[in-house]
Amino acid sequence: MNYSVVITNWNGADVLKKNIPKVAAAVSDALELIVVDDCSTDDSVKVLQDLAKEFKNLKIIKKEKNEGFSSTTNLGVKSARGDLVLLLNSDVIPRPGFLKPVWPLFQNEKLFAVGLHDKSFEKDGRIVSRGRGVGKFIRGYLMHRPGKITSGPSLWASCGSGVFRRDLWLKIGGLDTIYNPAYGEDWDLGYRAWKKGFEILFEEKAVVEHRHEEGALRKRYSPFYRRSITFRNQNIFIIKNIGDPKFILSYLLFLPYHLVYQAVKHSDSAFWYGYLLFLIKILTIKRPEFIKTDAEIINIFSPEFEMKNEEIF
Repeated sequence: MNYSVVITNWNGADVLKKNIPKVAAAVSDALELIVVDDCSTDDSVKVLQDLAKEFKNLKIIKKEKNEGFSSTTNLGVKSARGDLVLLLNSDVIPRPGFLKPVWPLFQNEKLFAVGLHDKSFEKDGRIVSRGRGVGKFIRGYLMHRPGKITSGPSLWASCGSGVFRRDLWLKIGGLDTIYNPAYGEDWDLGYRAWKKGFEILFEEKAVVEHRHEEGALRKRYSPFYRRSITFRNQNIFIIKNIGDPKFILSYLLFLPYHLVYQAVKHSDSAFWYGYLLFLIKILTIKRPEFIKTDAEIINIFSPEFEMKNEEIF
């Protein structure tokens, strides 16, 4: 199988200048290295044009309107020529040979995606490895977090460090732009894939280094708004994807608890505002058709899920 690389960018000129040469060296056998610029206002496009003089397989897609991560990623995947698409954040650097253990996995025609082993270099000096995605239904919501650093089934694959089968991406529908500007779009995609009968794996030997820069979302939105969007998207996910009666009942029963508890815990109204944003969106939510139940999927991943504290969001 051949593959394309897709990176999305918004106002990340310095990161692109520093990292694109390293990425290009690690994926020199790719059909193309696509960078989709989400209407940046800095020098990103000029930086990319200069880099394209050196890296001939670098393809630049310049958007005329800023639309957010989901729309930008979907455009990159749609434009790609490869059977497989490697999605990378602009601050992720693959280690040499990282894709070698990934290719044999795609002999399974039901395999939609493979999540890569993200070694995250935090600003406080810690190196945090992120493993398989796991989840459990708790107090009305499907909670999710990284699980063990061992190869195996994963609830989702990160759209900042994952390999995806392009034809299935298009068939499933890609990232849902209802989650814009961010938070929850990649695990929504993974959950839909599982419920449609496809599979996702995590490969511990496929290592990438994630050297965190200050994200566009943190630069652009306040903590209150980001928290509100997280709450909004949790509710969107439930109404869109959850169909088992027992989980729907749990959601309805615990909703009053969250509306009160979250407001008291944070001493603000972020959950209420997030719920209002959800209600504004509710009529635009489109429920996909699935062939598997929620219990079938959640039972795969809930045994490994551990509550580290009492936080729900």
